[in-house]
Amino acid sequence: MKKQALLIAFIAISTLTIAQVKPSFGVRAGLSSSGMHGDAVNSLTNMLDFTNGMITTGNRTGFFAGGYAVIPLTDIISLEPALYYTQKGYALKGALGVKGTGFLGANATAQLNTQYIDLPVLIKANISGFQVFAGPQISYLMQADLHTTAGVLGLNLLNTKMAATTQFNRLDAAATAGLGYEFTNGVNVMASYDYGLLKADANRSMNSYNHSFKIGIGMTF
Repeated sequence: MKKQALLIAFIAISTLTIAQVKPSFGVRAGLSSSGMHGDAVNSLTNMLDFTNGMITTGNRTGFFAGGYAVIPLTDIISLEPALYYTQKGYALKGALGVKGTGFLGANATAQLNTQYIDLPVLIKANISGFQVFAGPQISYLMQADLHTTAGVLGLNLLNTKMAATTQFNRLDAAATAGLGYEFTNGVNVMASYDYGLLKADANRSMNSYNHSFKIGIGMTF
């Protein structure tokens, strides 16, 4: 709770700064590659059956899009609050099945699809167009679902989707850092990494945390 309070206070103070300077605004969109670190597999034990076989995890590729403001603090340093819709999640592959279906597949795939609203507040240094930035981010989980598929010899034997929102923590927080470059016409590119700080499961009893890579292109007006 202390971490959450500090993040919210920082964002509130940062937002008040907008009233004291004249900001510029922009839009940005791009690709995200998200996964989980920690006991990620255990986060889905209420929905999946696991055998003693090998389970591998992987990232989910999605997209993000939204807008941001650039608030100058000095000639080089600026504050950049933003609001993004971001697709996150992760994938499992191996010997698993869906509870209640009676199906167990040695090569089944389960993909967790989550949709978040991200609110990062970044401190950014801009030196001749080159940018370095870092800051906190709070996120709200809008929806989560689990999509499970399995097949053999080209035949689709299983294709199910179930709601999973209640299995996960609605609120998330992360530390964000990255690099970018902005051209003189306002077009900019960026790459960043979000490292989750709050446990992702609803009971906060498992060491599973979100993480995400983002690459995007934007336009500052």
